[in-house]
Amino acid sequence: MASSSLEVDLQESQEEGKLYMVDSLSNLNKLNLCSYGSHHSLIKCQTLFFVALVITLIVSLALVSFVIFLIVQTGDKIDEVSSKLAFERKNIEDLKKINDRILNDYHFQGKGVWMG
Repeated sequence: MASSSLEVDLQESQEEGKLYMVDSLSNLNKLNLCSYGSHHSLIKCQTLFFVALVITLIVSLALVSFVIFLIVQTGDKIDEVSSKLAFERKNIEDLKKINDRILNDYHFQGKGVWMG
């Protein structure tokens, strides 16, 4: 009896193995047999992703270029303003010197008038 029980268990495990293999082959077959619509939608999705990526890169490049342009323009304006400030500072110093000379001449002449 022990041998017949073993034969039954062996036959059952072989049948289960066959069923498992058939189920696995069925799943593999389902996986390999994709319809035209799903394959087409996958390609369409990849194309849309690629187009979106290209558009994103172009917009990013445009924004970076605009920022670089603004940085250059700001640098030019800062240089222009600082050169104007340096010129105005020189003019103010010249005006102070002229004012000092006028005050010195006025004080000198004022002393002369009082003395004279």
